[in-house]
Amino acid sequence: MIVLDNVRKWYGTTPVLNGCSARIAAGETTVICGPSGSGKSTLLRCINALESIQQGSISVDGVEVTAPKTDLCALRARVGMVFQSFELFPHLSVIENLALAQIKVLRRARTAARDRALALLDRVGLAAHAEKYPLQLSGGQQQRVAIARALAMDPRYMLFDEPTSALDPEMVGEVLAVMRQLAMDGMTMVIVTHEMEFARQVAHRMIFMDQGQITADCGKQAFFDPAQQSERIRAFLGGMAQRRITP
Repeated sequence: MIVLDNVRKWYGTTPVLNGCSARIAAGETTVICGPSGSGKSTLLRCINALESIQQGSISVDGVEVTAPKTDLCALRARVGMVFQSFELFPHLSVIENLALAQIKVLRRARTAARDRALALLDRVGLAAHAEKYPLQLSGGQQQRVAIARALAMDPRYMLFDEPTSALDPEMVGEVLAVMRQLAMDGMTMVIVTHEMEFARQVAHRMIFMDQGQITADCGKQAFFDPAQQSERIRAFLGGMAQRRITP
């Protein structure tokens, strides 16, 4: 379980996270949504200590993320992360991108790391591109490589920070299809996204953030039920629907 307890963070004197608490159970897919600037990505990055917090606590399977003695490399192997902008090494081939951290962090033999990489590339439909370089791939293909790279570390949890926001619309579906399969396979995922139809399909829980606070944390049925929505969530979902149909 991932536990966030009264998490607070500032950039200078500007509050970014204001008393955020949540529990994410193994096997759940949790979608975090809300308006731009509400703290969604910052909260996600705090879970694996890519951002620090000033107050509160975060623990992953009982390990305090911010404790001085916490092995952050080991933590990040358990908590995989996929970013908006792929973050692949351009000078390494696709298979080398997947093998590198396995060899350096997990201490896997090179042959075993490459075998694992090939199996995961096949899982995301990219085995034929193993020896290519990232710039030879489309944006959607690069993001699928990034997902495979995170999975190569055998994580217990996966964090996705708006994984489709940098993609052309026609490439979004291929990335969401991989994530949908992960959800069906029971991978524990926390996803920051504006893809509300995708959230309807895969989420167990919805977390809504506004101005650095978690203002709703509920099952997806309640979140998408107009009779149970707050006015703020209703306005947000209406804005998302309007944006989708506007040329």
